[in-house]
Amino acid sequence: MMVPPSPEEWRLIPSWQWLRAGVEGRRSRVVVTAATRAKALERTLELTDSAEIERRLRSLPGVGVWTAAEVRQRAHGDADAFSFADYHVSRNVSYALIGEELDDDGCAELIEPYRGHRFRVQRLLEMAGIGHPRYGPRKALPTHTPGATHRLR
Repeated sequence: MMVPPSPEEWRLIPSWQWLRAGVEGRRSRVVVTAATRAKALERTLELTDSAEIERRLRSLPGVGVWTAAEVRQRAHGDADAFSFADYHVSRNVSYALIGEELDDDGCAELIEPYRGHRFRVQRLLEMAGIGHPRYGPRKALPTHTPGATHRLR
């Protein structure tokens, strides 16, 4: 059994270990900042207003609409927390529903009738494997971190 690190353990991870794991500074700073505010973040679990939960999550530097939605999906069980600002989600969902790839704004308009269940729609379509057709090679992973270019042990 594995147990995730405590907020204190997350705060103590040195920058070189983040880099070794392939996590650059701007992303590790978000995690460390969240760990320093863990108690305040945990208090959001007592809230029921999705807009207020999102506002509190996004008050952390580096937490945007996508991260807030992902946290609301998993920690709060928010059935409406659609993953806007994701590289593929809006394109996949819109293609599955109307056969056309739309950006976030277009997809938001398309899924508005599902308000209250938009994440459920997203997840059901993902599990069904329905999405836009893939063309060309996969996007290469970044190689700007030491762990990506040199396998450190």
